[in-house]
Amino acid sequence: MTTTMVQSFVGGRFVDSSSEEVDPIPDPATGETIAMLPYSTSEQIDSAIAAAREAFPGWANTPVPDRAQVLFRMKALMEEQFEDIALLVTRENGKTLDDARGEVRRGIEVVDFSCGAPTLLMGTNLDQIAEGIDEALVRFPVGVVAGITPFNFPTMVPLWMIPVALACGNTFVHKPSQRTPLSAIKIAEILQQAGLPEGVFNVVHGAKDAVDRLLEHPDVDAVSFVGSAGVAKYVYSTAAAAGKRVQALGGAKNHLLVMDDADLERSVPAIVSSAFGNAGQRCLAGSVAVGVGKVGDTLVRELAEEAGRLKVGRGTEPDVDMGPVIRDERRKELVGYIEEGQEVGAKLVADGRGIGPSDGFFLGPTIFDQVTPDMRLWKDELFGPVLSVVRASDIDEALRVTNSSSFGNMASIFTTSGKNAREFRRRVEA
Repeated sequence: MTTTMVQSFVGGRFVDSSSEEVDPIPDPATGETIAMLPYSTSEQIDSAIAAAREAFPGWANTPVPDRAQVLFRMKALMEEQFEDIALLVTRENGKTLDDARGEVRRGIEVVDFSCGAPTLLMGTNLDQIAEGIDEALVRFPVGVVAGITPFNFPTMVPLWMIPVALACGNTFVHKPSQRTPLSAIKIAEILQQAGLPEGVFNVVHGAKDAVDRLLEHPDVDAVSFVGSAGVAKYVYSTAAAAGKRVQALGGAKNHLLVMDDADLERSVPAIVSSAFGNAGQRCLAGSVAVGVGKVGDTLVRELAEEAGRLKVGRGTEPDVDMGPVIRDERRKELVGYIEEGQEVGAKLVADGRGIGPSDGFFLGPTIFDQVTPDMRLWKDELFGPVLSVVRASDIDEALRVTNSSSFGNMASIFTTSGKNAREFRRRVEA
């Protein structure tokens, strides 16, 4: 059986790499190698950037409605191939097929949004803004954009960037996660089928060396990144120092505050879904539940019961609620955190070790109680199916715990009376 060799996409053509750095791409649910990923050579990365630079003037001068027509065709092709794309996401990422379908749907929605470019890119003008002076605002594309994307949403996150950048008249070089390169190649195939001119979109592969080349290359004008907080900081500082426009999104240690008046019948399923959906590998995963007041014991008991109902297995199987983590080394790191949590005195109330098929990278829902802010369980960005429960006496203590975290994209308050939400709003406004 011939193993698929993942290609780069440079200047409108799929090309092989001669690099000696080659990563196996396993199906996380089985451990079976489904493809081999040769990293793009430095020459290929430079060629991709050069192709994007060469294509930029023509694409930027293409009428906006014509650019939008390419995206309309892209959307239609994604709708036609919807199930194939979702299955590919499940195969290389491990998430359930329902999760993959949701991811693809969210990505298509961004393509749909970008089809509105003729209206969205309109400028403004005002005659006689001052005596003898007229004002006009005209929007221009930036240039060559590099997109660096993570493994956890290999279709959706790239589509946060690609259609919007293309609609605005930019050209694009995509560096997907080396763990999930197949979805990026699928996007390239679809854009090629949609009639995107050669060089406007390119895909290169690699790890830190590839990222550094994109961050430092003088012909890259802007960088968009989604990933871990540490890498986001590195990407931002490096690219900004090179004079590029940068957006770098990172952080995944979100706190869910559960007040003692919360409706646990509704709150607990929402918390479990947040913590363990996509095996906890989401930037918005609720990885810390803060029990406020007297709710702690009941909250922990009901969280453990709800988590115990989740079916862990291969994402293509029916009724599966949670798939594997992305790699076996990631599973082992998380198991190390579980073992350390027990050693430092956190109470393990749901143990995910040994749950799920034995031939994949599975770790079931894991819940710790009595976690304190001095523990690595609370301090670190775990990015996996491990939920920590922290106790707080009142909302002020709960907010102090939440705000002292180095990570996080959001926080939620579960309450029914509205009193706590109003008090929280007043504190924020003050």
